[in-house]
Amino acid sequence: MLYLLGMLSTAAAMMFADGANAPTVTPPAANQPVSMTTVPVRPEIKKLNLNSFEQGIVDRTNAQRAQYGLPALEIDPTLQEQARSHAAWMTNNRSLQHTSAMVGENIGLGQHSAEEIVTDWMNSSGHRANILNGSYHKIGAAAYTAADGSIYWCEQFVR
Repeated sequence: MLYLLGMLSTAAAMMFADGANAPTVTPPAANQPVSMTTVPVRPEIKKLNLNSFEQGIVDRTNAQRAQYGLPALEIDPTLQEQARSHAAWMTNNRSLQHTSAMVGENIGLGQHSAEEIVTDWMNSSGHRANILNGSYHKIGAAAYTAADGSIYWCEQFVR
């Protein structure tokens, strides 16, 4: 069963969704992401480590934007940590629920890859609107796997 939620928000161990053999990690505030890729954020900001699922979400979201002539979203370190924190919260609480932070947000449950989640978001008008919103310039993305194998997805956007 697949679930998706997307909107502009107004208001105990887990695993990164890097595959079936990903190690158990603590919540994002204390974690070291697995399957790391170093991704430049901005020259004046130190490099941010994204796992393969996070990078896949960002890459596929930006590929969709490029198809519509929109600029790529920049990974924002603060937004990245917020997305990780919210995905961890959803995983720990087994709840697909939007954050109360003032961000554009797409969330999902049940997809098995970054490609699948972005495809599902693009096939949903509300999620698609977030991805193709030309006023957004920054992104954070995360995915965590619950003990039963369910993957909770989160991408957040700001201007």
